[in-house]
Amino acid sequence: MSPPRIAIIGAGPSGLTLGALLQKNNIPFTIYELRPQPTEADLAGISGMLDLHEQSGLAAIRACGLYEDFLPLTAECEQEFRVVDTDGILRAGGGPMGEDRPEVSRHNLTRLLLSRIPEGRIRWGWKLRGAEQTGDGKTVLLDFGERGREEVDLVVGADGAWSRVRKMLLPDAGTPRYTGVQNLIVTAAEIGTRFPRLAELVGKGTMFSVGGGHQCAGHRGARDSSRLHLSVRAEEEDFVRVRGLEGMNAAEVGRVYLEDEGLYGRWGDKMKELIRTVCEEDAKDYPGREAEIRGIYELPVGHKWQHRPGVTIIGDAAHLMTPWAGEGANVSMWDSLDLAVVIADAWEAVKATGSDSPDAWREELGPKLAAFEKAIQERGAVYAEDSRKNGEMIFSDDALEKLVAFFSSGGRPE
Repeated sequence: MSPPRIAIIGAGPSGLTLGALLQKNNIPFTIYELRPQPTEADLAGISGMLDLHEQSGLAAIRACGLYEDFLPLTAECEQEFRVVDTDGILRAGGGPMGEDRPEVSRHNLTRLLLSRIPEGRIRWGWKLRGAEQTGDGKTVLLDFGERGREEVDLVVGADGAWSRVRKMLLPDAGTPRYTGVQNLIVTAAEIGTRFPRLAELVGKGTMFSVGGGHQCAGHRGARDSSRLHLSVRAEEEDFVRVRGLEGMNAAEVGRVYLEDEGLYGRWGDKMKELIRTVCEEDAKDYPGREAEIRGIYELPVGHKWQHRPGVTIIGDAAHLMTPWAGEGANVSMWDSLDLAVVIADAWEAVKATGSDSPDAWREELGPKLAAFEKAIQERGAVYAEDSRKNGEMIFSDDALEKLVAFFSSGGRPE
């Protein structure tokens, strides 16, 4: 039979995982990604860490045939966790969390998944400008501006929080809403050799500290680095403008945060030193770069959308959730794993009939895709709600006591 025309919009974890799985099943596809192709130098840089879970992220890695290649990439950040108070005193943890959840950097995960996708399958630097179902509703027309148009049998929106596929083709799938939290990300390299006391405070894996309605979460990474996420409660969605932080680098923002008693000004000296040092090192390593402050957004928990032929969404495009449960990338890769099975099953069913009708695969795929969407909507709602509840705990007035109890009970709220 003639192969279906499958377009995946986005080369993040969900899009690349789906591509790797389709490639393994010899099903043709094309990934369209707005960003330029990353260089080896880009992928060697410091990035955030992801802890992959057995039934989701790790299951997808195994299905791609990449597990043995994955394991050596997990040494940069150990599975140790620490909960410290605002004075930097250890209150819980200091060892592994129990369940095996190996940590991998986003860059290493990208490199790993790319190793299973032929270069010609990804079109880098392609921006989706428009999308619409054709007159008969059987196919989708994708508009890439000056690069031209592409008609496809299936478009998969793996294009993240502000998905254009979701907006243009599934308008009932919801719009991200601001959660009242702003996150500043800063990084210091070689912290173990240059700032050993601070490295000891962060530990070899992940550290959490909460107080006054704010959080400082840190983790180790490439180049013996420590990356901090300074998450603060803020009613203002345009926090950067309202607080006068526009154009400031990380060191300058760090000074504002540490001088403001409504932010980190009342934290103890050890934690202040950690925040100050990492902010200053970030500014030195990235001269001229504006501080990376981003609002945290989510899609409404439990939102649903009506199935439409020839289009679906996965990952953050389908169920953008807050980061407080560590499930975003895992659920995204789980979506990809399940969708790859749906596509392959439809492909094999039509091949078995010997039909060469261009409509046969679309007709076989339709009900399977609708069932897939119902399943991921229900699953996404569960993890999004867990993350929302964790966020309530982290930013509550008695967050430290709740967090200590949470981790002391094995990561399960009492």
